[in-house]
Amino acid sequence: MIKVSGLVKKFNSFKAVDGITFKVQKGEIFGLLGPNGAGKTTTIRILTGIIKPTSGTAIIGGYNIQENPIKAKQLMGIVPEMTNVYTDFTAFKNLTFMGRLYGLNKNKITKKAEQLLKIFGLYEKREQKAKILSKGLKQRLIIGMGLMNDPKILFLDEPASGLDVESTRLIRRLIRKFNDDGITILLTTHNIEEAGQLCDRIAIMNYGKIIAIERPEKLKQLIKSAISIEVAFDKKIKKDELMFNDVSRIEKIGDKFRLHTEYPERVIPGLVEYSRSTDNKIISLNTLAPNLEDIFLELTRGREK
Repeated sequence: MIKVSGLVKKFNSFKAVDGITFKVQKGEIFGLLGPNGAGKTTTIRILTGIIKPTSGTAIIGGYNIQENPIKAKQLMGIVPEMTNVYTDFTAFKNLTFMGRLYGLNKNKITKKAEQLLKIFGLYEKREQKAKILSKGLKQRLIIGMGLMNDPKILFLDEPASGLDVESTRLIRRLIRKFNDDGITILLTTHNIEEAGQLCDRIAIMNYGKIIAIERPEKLKQLIKSAISIEVAFDKKIKKDELMFNDVSRIEKIGDKFRLHTEYPERVIPGLVEYSRSTDNKIISLNTLAPNLEDIFLELTRGREK
């Protein structure tokens, strides 16, 4: 559904997007993960035809976004990072106005707007002006506006940024529902947990480049040194006492220590021997698989310009 080849975007001498290439298959939830300033939003703006690339191509549903923008945009629903609601319109009018912009007939507009208001828990507030809605309700409305034309591809730029827990969970559930209904979804986020919970595949961006693309669980297998052992002892100790030869890094987490290593099979016997020789009982010991945060830190470490 999306094919990006050698995409570059320069702002004067600054490369916001630096030669990225990737594909999004039909029915996928594909995530662009990275810190603020990584180039995620610029990429979305190019793919949705808001700005032009310096070089490279973006094909949306078989249409080049630069050569056939209308055909490509007819396939899209777009939820930008910055709010695009009309604050003096009611929730219902925001949706119907969006339907008119897409050229839908009046009956379909009304039916679709009412359906989306119910799905997003906004039906009771349909006659309230958008400016008095909470941030979470406003974000639900924005996503609803992006769905008025029954898009084949939904672009979501930081869809749950800054929202309360309830709104975040609802939006995540709805993203899964829309994907189950056949919509291909590309979302940007700097929230590692969000990417891991939602995405079939993730592209990690940093300084305009894609440094890894893989399924979340496979990403965790890329970095052996992200494996860690979490241990707690009966008596208080200093973390330096656990800096064995095969331990690369130690963190103190509450009353536990997390030892990062490529060789847990060597470190665990060392911990047992340390416990025996110091007469300090191990009260908990767990081997932890790497999480996405570990992977992100490992992949981006030392890649600064």
